[in-house]
Amino acid sequence: MLRGLQNRVRRWLYGGGLAVYHHDAYRLPLSAVESRNGFEPRRADYAAWYLLDRHVIAASNLRTPRRADYAELARVHTPELLDSLVRPEKLADIFAVDAADIQVDAVLATVRLACGGTIDAARELLLPSARTTGRRALNLFGGFHHAGPGRAGGFCAVNDVAIAIAAVRSDGFTGRVLVLDLDAHPPDGTAECLENDPACWIGSLSGSDFGPLRGKVDETLLPSGTGDAGYLLALDHLLERMPPGELAFVLAGGDVLAGDGLGLLGLTLGGCRERDLRVADALSRIPSVWLPAGGYSRDAWRVLAGTGVALNTRSRAPIPHSYDPLEFRYRAIAASIAEDQLGGVEEELGLLRSNRSLLLGFYSVEGIEHALHRYGLLAELKRLGYGPSFKFSATRDGVGEGIRVADGPSGETLIEVMLEKKHVAEAEVLYVHWLTLRHPRARFSDLRGRLPGQEVPGLGLAREVAALLARMAMRLGLEGVAFRPAAYHTAYAGRAALRFVDPARQGRFEALVRDLGEMPLGAATRALAEGRVMLNGAPYAWEAEEMIAWLKPRDTDRSLIDAERDHSHFTFSPRD
Repeated sequence: MLRGLQNRVRRWLYGGGLAVYHHDAYRLPLSAVESRNGFEPRRADYAAWYLLDRHVIAASNLRTPRRADYAELARVHTPELLDSLVRPEKLADIFAVDAADIQVDAVLATVRLACGGTIDAARELLLPSARTTGRRALNLFGGFHHAGPGRAGGFCAVNDVAIAIAAVRSDGFTGRVLVLDLDAHPPDGTAECLENDPACWIGSLSGSDFGPLRGKVDETLLPSGTGDAGYLLALDHLLERMPPGELAFVLAGGDVLAGDGLGLLGLTLGGCRERDLRVADALSRIPSVWLPAGGYSRDAWRVLAGTGVALNTRSRAPIPHSYDPLEFRYRAIAASIAEDQLGGVEEELGLLRSNRSLLLGFYSVEGIEHALHRYGLLAELKRLGYGPSFKFSATRDGVGEGIRVADGPSGETLIEVMLEKKHVAEAEVLYVHWLTLRHPRARFSDLRGRLPGQEVPGLGLAREVAALLARMAMRLGLEGVAFRPAAYHTAYAGRAALRFVDPARQGRFEALVRDLGEMPLGAATRALAEGRVMLNGAPYAWEAEEMIAWLKPRDTDRSLIDAERDHSHFTFSPRD
């Protein structure tokens, strides 16, 4: 609450006129992109939710982008490239996923919305009214700097910056445009798109060498692992060389962060914030459009949200490590859903079990459907190619009660969960006997290997479903959510919130995460399933013991966990 008040005050002091472009469809509908490439598909949502929740921006700051039309894209890109984007194989190559994971219309809608946001942001800042409403805009998806006039790649189907520049040029704008590319990779596509525009300047700091770039680019190549001090020094020199301009685009890349899956630099979150503040100061007299560009780590959303914080409040206050944007978002939605919309308690309704069976004595089938609609999961299923209708049914077996969600037209099962109220670790918890998230229209391939226990690929919605299970436990007055992970990858996916009940088991798990950290998750879980992992030199078999996500913090015996972790050392052998 105090942080929100401070942000309101700082927003008032520093103008607070930042225009923020965001759309629910900014989430790429690619179920495997996160596990395959480390790209966080929720990045734009997370940043928007944080900025609103902590009052960094107000609702009046938000703008809804429109889809860029093909005439706008064609000012920059060749007909051959634009025609190729309707082929799943082409989009799969651009986003490094299997073609079966591509829903062409939904993916292109996301790309065109992002382009429309960048165009509209530039146009808004060039209006005479921008002198009073603000001089900066942040589009929460964009910065596709690897796309050239006739080529695409590296998560960039088209080049929104070049398209936006072409749009304002067509409106009659003739001033110098500055493109400050602070993504971890060079602006090869942007350089090619703008090489014939003499009134454009491109400055870049990169951690990867792509060879000579087209046109004139003020490019600084930084050594791998460059941290805050070296990066900010190079940035200061670049800003000193930057010429005057009348419109700027800033690619505030999140892939400069240490540990990024594709970037090779080593900035901290604080260093990223300082980068943004210094650039904002250098561009204080120039209207500037800010874009997130790349980011392939779980903290990439924090870089993007930090850009919004820097631009609208000039604050250096870090985003709390404990802040979970999905949990805060779902908490707000839950507060708006009345209990009778979910089903209600049977005794209060005066209904007999034989007349109306409620899941766990509370949820009706209709209530579950309503909840999945309100939390946005049905919309995501539709963007993956399912629907427009879905079938919900209650299930029961000897261990618990469950819900099955199937695609309406085909009848294919998409989501099924079996639950029980159970006493675990001296507490009443929501026990998950099994949970399946099935994407039957996707396929396993070299780009998406089969994990132990999988019949078909997953939906990419595990984090959302886990958050919903936590909300269910809260509604039912329980203390946590528990399950027994049958394989390493399921425990790994929930490691941020879940802990093994046994401290020694938690310590071995943390050691396993540490020692197998350089392996892709799929390879690590298969190595364990195939008996190729050793613990202190002896064969190790996965220990499927109970984990719990507590709804309220509990005391943890860190000394026991740490001792077991430090004592445990895992190695693995390759396949014969």
